[in-house]
Amino acid sequence: MTPLVFAAVALAGGIGAAARYLLDVAIRRRTGESFPWGILVVNLSGALVLGILSRLPADEAWRWIVGTGLLGGYTTFSAVAVATALFAEEGRTRTATIYAVASFVGSVLAALAGLAIGSLL
Repeated sequence: MTPLVFAAVALAGGIGAAARYLLDVAIRRRTGESFPWGILVVNLSGALVLGILSRLPADEAWRWIVGTGLLGGYTTFSAVAVATALFAEEGRTRTATIYAVASFVGSVLAALAGLAIGSLL
């Protein structure tokens, strides 16, 4: 990886993190704080886009910049883990289970859909 590609990955990661924040805030304003819909949407959409990207012909630098940088900054497994742990700690085990399963299974399904879409393009 060249220094220019490294800088582009870092910049794209910051853009992805900012996009995650803005989308999460917008969704929370509409749905409230009782369930982390924003982060669920972020992770599902990120898995879908990464699946599509994985099938598209692109040079390695663009895969690093968009896949690792932009989508790596955009999606967040740590937020899922913390929210799930907090739900469990609060005694909301049903919500914790639903969120963990929806996040993992939903992301895998979104990635599979992305791979299928990418194969068609």
